[in-house]
Amino acid sequence: MRRISRKKRSTLANRAIAASAALILGGGGLVAVNVYASAGEGPSGSSPPTRTQNAGSRLSTIDCPEAVNGLPDVPDEARGEVDRELAAMDTQITDAYQQFADRKEQIARDPGLAENAVLGPLRSKRTASLDRIGIAIGRVGERPAGLESLAGCSLRADDSRGGNGGGRGNGGPGDGGQDDGQGQDPGQNQGQDGGQGQDPGGQDPGQGQDPGQGQDPGQGQGGNGPVAADFVDIQSVQPGVDRPRQRRGASRGTFTTDCGRNENGKFNPDNVIVAPGVSNGAHHMHDYIGNQANDAFASDDDLANGATTCRNQGDRSTYYWPVLRLQNGQNEDDADADGGGRDQNVGEIQTPSQVTLKFVGSPVGRVTAMPRFLRIITGDAKAFTNGDANANASWSCTGFEDRQLTDKYPICPEGSQVVRTFAFQNCWDGQNTDSANHRTHVAFAQDNGRCPNGFRAVPQLVQRIVYDVPPGPGFAVDSFPEQLHKPITDHGDFINVFDDRLMKKMVRCINDGRRCR
Repeated sequence: MRRISRKKRSTLANRAIAASAALILGGGGLVAVNVYASAGEGPSGSSPPTRTQNAGSRLSTIDCPEAVNGLPDVPDEARGEVDRELAAMDTQITDAYQQFADRKEQIARDPGLAENAVLGPLRSKRTASLDRIGIAIGRVGERPAGLESLAGCSLRADDSRGGNGGGRGNGGPGDGGQDDGQGQDPGQNQGQDGGQGQDPGGQDPGQGQDPGQGQDPGQGQGGNGPVAADFVDIQSVQPGVDRPRQRRGASRGTFTTDCGRNENGKFNPDNVIVAPGVSNGAHHMHDYIGNQANDAFASDDDLANGATTCRNQGDRSTYYWPVLRLQNGQNEDDADADGGGRDQNVGEIQTPSQVTLKFVGSPVGRVTAMPRFLRIITGDAKAFTNGDANANASWSCTGFEDRQLTDKYPICPEGSQVVRTFAFQNCWDGQNTDSANHRTHVAFAQDNGRCPNGFRAVPQLVQRIVYDVPPGPGFAVDSFPEQLHKPITDHGDFINVFDDRLMKKMVRCINDGRRCR
């Protein structure tokens, strides 16, 4: 397993971002290609309407329908091949984005180049992949019709200043999936409602500070984002966390597991849940704590026998999330590697100052044990282009955690630290440890705290990650390159590898109202 060497954190004086080319097309010239002004996909995976931008359009990324959203249930026998093709389609988009980024000035002068050099070739590759997906499904079931409608892509603008996101769906990274329609606040029991108290819009992200500190806050490192509008001063955000009322019979206990902060520096750009068997399936670097056998090729047996960083060796679960980097010109040794610089993820990786993994109960009743090897993904790694239906990002600052942001990074005052919180899905279908879109086997509880019909409450993982970074907008999470390091793309991944004894202890603890470790 490749491991990235650690560097000393640069001092505040050396935080300036390296000068970079503009992210947007230069000059404000006339651009006559179709772009998305905003994005969002329906359950079918159909792309949103396009509109033609006139003079001054600022095309910044590529927007494609999420192919997995348009698939029917995929037979188990076809999932491996389908997952590999979906991962290949992600690579096609990242390659096309690089073509666009390399030629954006030419495209500004010759809009037809976008179709000929970027969108046309991408459409052809996607069509071929979708055809192979159809064949794979057709071998063991009925071949789905109309997949070719998912092939088209467009260029779109970075309209960061429009809207606050905050949609709540069934969680999961943009590594594929769809909204199950539950819309439940995933922050129950914790007072971490990521949809509340966010930037009401139009506020100055500097808020009296020097947001640049010598950098160009409008472009991010390497011209790939984030932009100044992606940040907001947490002190300007109104408190708004809504703590759900616990009813009689609620399971009020907690179980906390200590698995470290990735002090040993285990990273890779794989995602064994979404892209098993595919190296660099995530196109961004992940922090891993817990199970140390996790890479793209890890089987359940590998995970069961893997070493763990968890203090209690009965917990061999794997917990992973995109790394957070300082945009300070200090690169890691992945600067020319997959998941790193080759995928537009650059800067100094930050080790969290604190990681808390807590499992909590249901506000309306008892919880049951999770099945071993249950896979849960929360959030959407492609929420910038997919829309916010499955977004589950929650950003704040220590001392201000009654104020949560979904589509802004927080600017924390001196002495306060950046906080990322993930509250995972807390309902399970009682049958499956995974599903074809990695979403529909789990769900959030409904507004009344009860699980949807056919689902049962399980312990809810609440993951809190804290970073000691210099004040100001000089950081970003890793992302797919075309997602431009937007905060709304944040997400977390979990595979349950608790042994039966410890899982039973967790359930008893939570149901009995105790606090256990």
